[in-house]
Amino acid sequence: MSRYWQVTLLSPPYQTLTYGYPEYFPALEPGTRVIVPLGRGNRVGVLAQAADSAPEGVEVRPVLWPLETAPVLGPGYMEMVRNLATRQMVPDGRILETLLPRGLRSAAVTYTLERDPRTSPFPASIKPSLLASMPEQDKRVLMEAWLAGKMRVRLNPRKEAEERFVTLAVDPPWPVRPNAKRQLRLLEHLLDNGPQSLFSLKCVLGDWSSDIAQRLEGSGLVTIGELSADMLAQVDEPVDCEPSAALDFDFTGEQELAFASLEAALQEGRPASHLVHGVTGSGKTYLYLNLIAKCLEAGRSALLLAPEVALACQLAKAAARAFPGRNVRFYHGYQSPKKRETTFLEVASDLEPSLVVGTRSSLFLPVKNLGLIILDEEHDESYKQEERLAYQAKEVAWFRVQQANGLLVLGSATPDVKTFHAARSGAVPVSTLAQRVGESELPDVELVDISETVDREQPFAPRSIEAIQETVGRGEQVIVMLNRRGYAPLMYCVDCGTVVRCPECEVGMTFHKGRERVICHYCGLSHAYPLLCAKCGGGNFIPMGEGTERLEEQLQAILPEGTKVLRMDRDSTRRQERMEEILESFRKKEAQVLVGTQMLSKGHHFPDVTLVVVADGDLGLNLPDYRASERTFQLLVQVAGRAGRGGRKGRVLIQTRNPGHEIWMQVLSGDYLTFFNQEIERRRKFGYPPFSKLGLVRISFPGDWEGGQAAMMELGSLVRRKAVQLGVTALGPAPAPLAMLRGRRRFSCLLKSSQWQGIRELYSFIEKRNPAPRKIRMNLDLDPLSML
Repeated sequence: MSRYWQVTLLSPPYQTLTYGYPEYFPALEPGTRVIVPLGRGNRVGVLAQAADSAPEGVEVRPVLWPLETAPVLGPGYMEMVRNLATRQMVPDGRILETLLPRGLRSAAVTYTLERDPRTSPFPASIKPSLLASMPEQDKRVLMEAWLAGKMRVRLNPRKEAEERFVTLAVDPPWPVRPNAKRQLRLLEHLLDNGPQSLFSLKCVLGDWSSDIAQRLEGSGLVTIGELSADMLAQVDEPVDCEPSAALDFDFTGEQELAFASLEAALQEGRPASHLVHGVTGSGKTYLYLNLIAKCLEAGRSALLLAPEVALACQLAKAAARAFPGRNVRFYHGYQSPKKRETTFLEVASDLEPSLVVGTRSSLFLPVKNLGLIILDEEHDESYKQEERLAYQAKEVAWFRVQQANGLLVLGSATPDVKTFHAARSGAVPVSTLAQRVGESELPDVELVDISETVDREQPFAPRSIEAIQETVGRGEQVIVMLNRRGYAPLMYCVDCGTVVRCPECEVGMTFHKGRERVICHYCGLSHAYPLLCAKCGGGNFIPMGEGTERLEEQLQAILPEGTKVLRMDRDSTRRQERMEEILESFRKKEAQVLVGTQMLSKGHHFPDVTLVVVADGDLGLNLPDYRASERTFQLLVQVAGRAGRGGRKGRVLIQTRNPGHEIWMQVLSGDYLTFFNQEIERRRKFGYPPFSKLGLVRISFPGDWEGGQAAMMELGSLVRRKAVQLGVTALGPAPAPLAMLRGRRRFSCLLKSSQWQGIRELYSFIEKRNPAPRKIRMNLDLDPLSML
């Protein structure tokens, strides 16, 4: 057994260091978590590989103690970590810190010892600091207890107490005195950031937060404890899912052909991918569940992913009904750290094949014997993460099925252009479901011209108002979508003509009437409303434009008294359980109208919805982004698919100020192929993906730094010279579309190449040549989805 091991640290400096390996330790395997000394403290690390010797001239310290008897992270998992680290050009430890739940990388642990207090010289609880001070003979005795299962590890009690979460129980406005500033600050923080642990609140807000939280709990405004909604707590209760949510239906002809191809690929035992291009309501979920059944029968595990928690919850409930007695796990980023840690460890120790349903983070669970990964709504941008660890879930999923000789299934009614190009090129097999199942038909889609609307304060054309009123009058339901939250996107000072702007981002601040605040949607800065104009000191403002909150108010005005309107956007669903409450209430017909943002387009099934109205179809169409047309087409076709999913014909009205735009012909007919052919030729002409590799370097510096412009010129000169040498096309650095964010000036540099290597080399070069590292921040986003 080697006397040395290389250990990857899961916290700064994230390095892989060489440690001694005590000869009384068992033969541990790579991927095992251990506690190691560093400086005056202890850190958690992962055994990377055995080392032949210590670095020359260095006196190594020994590994202190293992955290597990068998590795949680297998060889395949560590290979995935190394691949991500190479792609992102960061240390392996930085990747592991992001992927592992917090408790699995914390050295704040206590070892509990089963012993006879009358004869044992050891205490019942042993902290790492005490272990480090023990003589080697005592450690040998304790190692025997560890191997016999009489010594276990758990988080320190203080840390466990701090894992209690504070959850918002009531939506704003809250019955709190205006001068109760700390109470309001804590409530606003929970509304903006979701449930927070007491420990997190203490770090962010201060030591006073715990007392204030308890006071608010007494008022019924917050709850303290475990997160109240796992969103699958009542998984065994009957739920209204699509007809495809059980396994007792006969296949349609299209489904039968698709399933035969998928089953054959699953049984081949080699890496494969497959696109299911099915219109909304064509029974893709039914196909997924039957394929999962085959995978589990073959003794292999499966992952079923959705882009958002609400849709993942529906799939998880459907899966639990379809596989009674099977171990169906639900996993997403809004669960408590303790829940995520438990699921992570359970999955790592599973001996039987299992099914995990969840969002993109589920890809990083250590699932054994993985045979199938399904990404529903594969076109959705939520599969790309840009904060912290930037990754594309489709790429990670493909890496995992390659490791496991499994099958990756991508499903969508409006596939990503790059995915469909791969299918048309023969690289990815495709199965088409062109018909809805059952009696439902695709809805009729109509365009409503609002370019000459006289009343700018009325968001609906007379034709739309009439259709909404008629539909509600027949006892049917309506969905209204506007992809802009808040009450009004701009607040205009009547006295001096100034718009309220964020001083940190230089963009207009949005008025949120329910919260009585104006808020910057980019940095989160907010001010109480009413407020005084920063320019003239006046307080006479009028709201301009519409957001979903205002739309909800205006709908109430045109509908009969007593008509219930629900709103679903990021503001109304900040409380974790609120999204499910809204969807369930609308599903039960407790409300006639549901208004919201693009969240409404994501795979929801409401049989009584016969009308969908898009209040502003032009939003997003003219953004400075090469994917603007694709995003608009996908969003509108998807939201149109919410209409007519029951036995009655559906109707879709899309309001536009630009009825002559070429995209409307494809949207009206739902003609994906024509849209794809036009879009792919445009990208071929201008050299955008899939005909090139794209990287976006985001650069920023303090807004008040006088040397910023000169530094950008110097950096630009470096970029252009090196780009020519590497055969990379470099555009910029130029001011970003969102030129100021959180007080920092922002620049973008777009890199195009035929290979990723050239882009990485260029970024590595400019990062090392940063003219002012203390002022200038930069990061690389490979295959960016947002150009802002």
